[in-house]
Amino acid sequence: MINITGKRFWFFVISLVFILVSLLSLFTFGLKTGIEFTSGSMLTIDFEQKVEQPQLTAELANLGYTDVIIQRTGAGDYLIRTPELNADKKKALEEGLAAKFGKLTETEFDSVSPMIAGETAQNAVIAVAIASIGILLYLTWAFRRMPHPIRYGTCAVIALVHDAFIALGIFSILGGILNWQVNLMFITGILTIIGYSVNNIVVIFDRIRENLRLGISPDFEVVVNSSLIETLSRSLNTIITTLITVFALMFFVGATIQNFVVVLIVGLIVGAFDSICVAPMLLIVWDRKEWGKFLSWLPARAKG
Repeated sequence: MINITGKRFWFFVISLVFILVSLLSLFTFGLKTGIEFTSGSMLTIDFEQKVEQPQLTAELANLGYTDVIIQRTGAGDYLIRTPELNADKKKALEEGLAAKFGKLTETEFDSVSPMIAGETAQNAVIAVAIASIGILLYLTWAFRRMPHPIRYGTCAVIALVHDAFIALGIFSILGGILNWQVNLMFITGILTIIGYSVNNIVVIFDRIRENLRLGISPDFEVVVNSSLIETLSRSLNTIITTLITVFALMFFVGATIQNFVVVLIVGLIVGAFDSICVAPMLLIVWDRKEWGKFLSWLPARAKG
């Protein structure tokens, strides 16, 4: 039998590396938030003639827009993020760009006031918090006949928070390199991943419960290991087939749901790791009270 649970400390090390990289990225690059969270305007423009991004940046600076974010879409359009524009300012901006680069077409325009942006950011935080608390309460109730039922809910929530945090770290890197922004599609993707990942975790936890009832072993670690092996192919097959669909979305739909799709890809991959290698391992460590053992294991491995 494959000894998955015996590698739990190594899985924790991998998680710590992910967390440290995400923290470093967040401190270095921060998060570039979309207009939904910080207010402003987003203008999508298609130029008839070829315009390079440095040329567009320079001309926007000439027009007085130095604090802008510019992204190129898969269709060749430019997404231009500026401070909030009223009708007159938008018209003047487009006329200035047309005078420099020739005829252009506005394909999309969105503007969000500071008040709406503040409410949106607050609602997004509340939505993620409510989802986490709901999952904790539901899993505690679902496993209420098991010893220490709150452990199942707590371990699941820790794994889900880990999943969401890694997604934030990846988007921080993408924001620093490609100017990608965290917007409502990102929050939608996070909530989708939370729901999807918790489903995989519940499947594994449910198999642990059944094997405990069957009494396959008095050793809790053996029960968890057997449950992981029994559900491994199901978990991997589900995630792989879902990833195929998500990659199809990325290639054929394009930039309009770019953030949503990338969050799904990151979340599915990290969520697979969390559901198999984090949440069940936390149950074992909690059951065996191995927190101190892990902390002493790290320096020993570093010396070795």
